[in-house]
Amino acid sequence: MSVLCNCTMGQLYAKLVRVARKSGVSPFAATDHDFCQVLPPELSLHILSNLSATDLCLASCVNDYWDAMASDNFLWKNLCKSTWRKVTAYKSRPQKSYKQLYLVLDEGSCLFNIDAERGINYLTAMGALDNDPSTIAAFLHNTNVLNSQQVFLYLAKRRDILSALIHLHDYGNMFLPEALRYFFWHIPAPRERGGLLEFMLNQFSHQFCICNPHCQLNHDTVYVICYSLILLAVDLASPHVKNKMSKREFIRNLRHAAYQGSDEYFGHLYDNIYLAGHVAPFNY
Repeated sequence: MSVLCNCTMGQLYAKLVRVARKSGVSPFAATDHDFCQVLPPELSLHILSNLSATDLCLASCVNDYWDAMASDNFLWKNLCKSTWRKVTAYKSRPQKSYKQLYLVLDEGSCLFNIDAERGINYLTAMGALDNDPSTIAAFLHNTNVLNSQQVFLYLAKRRDILSALIHLHDYGNMFLPEALRYFFWHIPAPRERGGLLEFMLNQFSHQFCICNPHCQLNHDTVYVICYSLILLAVDLASPHVKNKMSKREFIRNLRHAAYQGSDEYFGHLYDNIYLAGHVAPFNY
């Protein structure tokens, strides 16, 4: 165990030396195992700010001085906010140790990636999140450490949070197929067509029209086009479909189904799917 610990601490110290040299600390100073003690505290914090949470915990094991520096609230605050940008505790409990808060958020995220509902319940019970749809939606929208499958399973049960999450997206000045790809990149699409997909497309259509008030397409038209784009993408991508839908057929079908839009616009939609591929490539 001691050999492993010494190896780990040696790797940590080597990383600190590299970071120190990049920060302008002289090689002579950086060869001293207690070099942080001879530096101004501001420079020591700058060096330590380049470490991960794991490395900071290791640094705190060196001695009392490093423990005090590696536990600095400024360092852990930056780690928290760079990983989870929207958390209720930032405003409701600013006096809380950010190191403790990081550990709570990390534990909650690990639980979420096993069981999403359990993870959210833990975070709300620990005071990290308020238990309301808009707050939870903002939390999900502003972190990338959560398992996408667990996100989908959770949102499938909590459509109030799903709706709030969709309304955080900005589709301003985006071509409709690209906006749909952005949508399904952030919120996984269901594998089966049905009520959940219809709900998602309905909410997306509303938000797309809100973000693009001058697009000259109403909500119903956007909804119909989105469904048509998904069907077209499946048709073009499926090896089982021998007779692929042509551009002319796609335009003719939309002309009868959509209340707005020109043949030229419908043609651009077809070209985008034909060239760029599926709007939800990881789920169909």
